Amino acid sequence: MISTRLCPGPSSTVSFRRAHLRSPPINFQRFRLRPICCAVSNGGDEKGMTYKGAGVDIDAGTELVRRIAKMAPGIGGFGGHFPFGDSYLVAGTDGVGTKLKLAFETGIHDTIGIDLVAMSVNDIVTSGAKPLFFLDYYATSKLDVDLAEKVIKGIIDGCKQSDCVLLGGETAEMPDFYANGEYDLSGFAVGAVKKDELIDGKKMVAGDILIGLPSSGVHSNGFSLVRRVLESSGLSLSDNLPGNSGKPITIGEALMAPTVIYVKQVLDIISKGGVKGIAHITDGGFTDNIPRVFPDGLGAKIFTGSWEVLHVFHWLQQAGGIEDAEMRRTFNMGIGMVLVVTKDAADRIVTNSSMAAYQIGEVVHGEGVIFS
Repeated sequence: MISTRLCPGPSSTVSFRRAHLRSPPINFQRFRLRPICCAVSNGGDEKGMTYKGAGVDIDAGTELVRRIAKMAPGIGGFGGHFPFGDSYLVAGTDGVGTKLKLAFETGIHDTIGIDLVAMSVNDIVTSGAKPLFFLDYYATSKLDVDLAEKVIKGIIDGCKQSDCVLLGGETAEMPDFYANGEYDLSGFAVGAVKKDELIDGKKMVAGDILIGLPSSGVHSNGFSLVRRVLESSGLSLSDNLPGNSGKPITIGEALMAPTVIYVKQVLDIISKGGVKGIAHITDGGFTDNIPRVFPDGLGAKIFTGSWEVLHVFHWLQQAGGIEDAEMRRTFNMGIGMVLVVTKDAADRIVTNSSMAAYQIGEVVHGEGVIFS
């Protein structure tokens, strides 16, 4: 393994690149499983596909978090909070899962870095934190400089979109560890929010409104199931997405659409007041992610049909014979971020937001998420 870091200052040693940063211990969030391979098994049945049948067990991930929480109390949120003067440093870490497999197959490498940044910065902005800097980890069996440059360019683009700095990272060359031409990615983001401006959901009440911000597609979750559906459909990534009413787009292009980075939009909405909680819709979909920001005794009612469900989700459900409940627990269904706000704020956001926003539900007494 070659560790490739560049430390600032005259005493630096250089292998390839990168900055090394050491900071006090931080309780990072830990809340979902990231599959690095797709264990495809569905008993030969091509209908009724599930995420678990594709090799990803969300319940097992939840159980792991429960056990870790016994050893490291306080984890489980979208970002980890570290007290720092009158602020909290908010940290998050993530990868892009088996979406990488599609990057290898399509040859689309220049946007996968945007996905990587998005998954971490979208997590930490749920606390109201402004991202400050990002670190990445790029690992491969044999370093292809041109390919790595494309990936890092996407990471830099993602940092620009979220108004943070690519502070450095790690490039690891590990012969025989990865398949030829493949690589793995992970990322780490740190932001800050004043303690008295932290968004933690504690002020929510029944009657508050859920605002949904649209996604660009599947984003970076559920790709083990996506790949299972694609395999069973008999289609390829170069085929046009069936039934798409707009401009023709290949399945590969639709699935590789980069994850939306919501940082600037969300921080702008927060600055105008009325935001009480924010959920990033990733693995677990609506069903598991929205309740994570609710206090005990409150749940969410989702108004189905109140936003546009992107065609790629209709195709996935039809081609895979996937039940509604499974879709809602695996995919974002066209909504990548959910904000819980006051009624006054909801009217303002939907009417005046510079980007599309939908009133998709309300806070109710009870637990969990119901769909109406």
